[in-house]
Amino acid sequence: MLVKTYGSAVYGVNATVITVEVDISQGVSFHMVGLPDNAVKESHHRISSALKNNSYRIPGKKIIVNMAPADIRKEGSAYDLTTAVGILAASDQIKSEKIHEFIIMGELSLDGSLKPIKGALPIAIKAEKENFKGFILPAANAREAAVVNGIDIYGVESIKDVIEFFNEKKKIEPLKINTREEFISRLNDYDVDFSDVKGQENIKRAFEIAAAGGHNLIMIGAPGSGKTMLAKRLPTILPPPSLKEALETTKIHSVAGKLTGKDSLLPVRPFRAPHHTISDVALVGGGSFPQPGEISLAHNGVLFLDELPEFKRTVLEVLRQPLEDRIITVSRAKLSVEYPAGFMLVSSMNPCPCGFYNHPEKDCVCSGGVVQKYLNKISGPLLDRIDIHIEVTPVPFKELSELKPSENSKTIRERVIKARDIQEERYNNIEGIHCNSQITSKILRNVCKIDSAGSLLLKTAMEKLDLSARAYDRILKVSRTIADLDGSKDIKPEHLAEAIHFRSLDRESWAG
Repeated sequence: MLVKTYGSAVYGVNATVITVEVDISQGVSFHMVGLPDNAVKESHHRISSALKNNSYRIPGKKIIVNMAPADIRKEGSAYDLTTAVGILAASDQIKSEKIHEFIIMGELSLDGSLKPIKGALPIAIKAEKENFKGFILPAANAREAAVVNGIDIYGVESIKDVIEFFNEKKKIEPLKINTREEFISRLNDYDVDFSDVKGQENIKRAFEIAAAGGHNLIMIGAPGSGKTMLAKRLPTILPPPSLKEALETTKIHSVAGKLTGKDSLLPVRPFRAPHHTISDVALVGGGSFPQPGEISLAHNGVLFLDELPEFKRTVLEVLRQPLEDRIITVSRAKLSVEYPAGFMLVSSMNPCPCGFYNHPEKDCVCSGGVVQKYLNKISGPLLDRIDIHIEVTPVPFKELSELKPSENSKTIRERVIKARDIQEERYNNIEGIHCNSQITSKILRNVCKIDSAGSLLLKTAMEKLDLSARAYDRILKVSRTIADLDGSKDIKPEHLAEAIHFRSLDRESWAG
């Protein structure tokens, strides 16, 4: 008897329907075809034990399992349940009339219980598009899949539940989630706040500007000056994600297997802080079985690289293309997948190996030329993509001990949202551009016009401070954001002056 069940494969952040055909005939053998990998082939033994431990069996006949389309490689253990249900239906151990209405996925334990799978959300989205009635999957993945409202999501604990469901011995209620209501209720679910930060008003201002314009930022300062603490609070002042952005972010985390059983939609912007020993593949994604990297997990959020010069040069260089294109393409011999990579880069570094160059109280012990050599670990093309450079100095005891509360994230975020709204309206007719950091040189000339006084100020700054040529466009972009925060239609000299202040590493004399 021939029976068809349906599963799904995830490539990039999108899913493809996989048809699992099971044919049982005379003979004694088991064959699995359709480009399965080792994990899929080993499912025979997991299925056999799971069925035996639940009083069912694999029939002692010739069984052929075909996974179509046969030219797409099938990877992982999530097809266990799909195949097991097909074998049971083909051997008349369960009713097969309704099986074609469902996508069925899950990894089986030897006792028949189900373990979580990766990519439940994109699979649910694909199932809804293909007009399947429901999606049967492990209970641990049910909440993330239930974000899709157009399909019934059945979270089950074991294969016995699935068998009894199809045999109409047990009724399983589909999980329903009010996606919008749950999303809105958790929009400000942050554990940190800018009110925790004492002093550092100029640094907070830099972060506000970065958030308002989507600008990349680098902090240079001595150890213990608060760089990491400030970076962790950046997501709290970014505009809250839209429902579409939250869905994009959740899809990526679902594919990477980063969601817990309690997660549905991720309501806050991600903050990723990989260690400096990370490899380039782990950062951008890929591997023998391509998976999203840290830059994709930071999509719609913040990627924080602490101690930037300690990262391997090759790792930093792979950031250049996704910073421009906001997407990363992972190409292999047999397939090519795309992952979104629209993130804000925030990085920090010490000014020298000992950490105390330019420190107001401690002396630097680095020998001559070492400071410049240390800074040269960051290439010009990467630095070119960072709009704001800010020096962070240690907070004096007087400011640390003050009981007066600092400005909280909610107040700063309100100003940031107003500036973003201005930018959304300005770039409404330009596809792919939503904030000032994304504008091209051609658009820059139209939206960042300055008067004669501003032009003279910028010319003087370029000459007196020995600013590099690459600083010119960046200063204009940042000054445009400062003007938006100020509610000004035109870029004024004071906006330019503040933007010039944020170009520390472009001053030729900065490292002595």
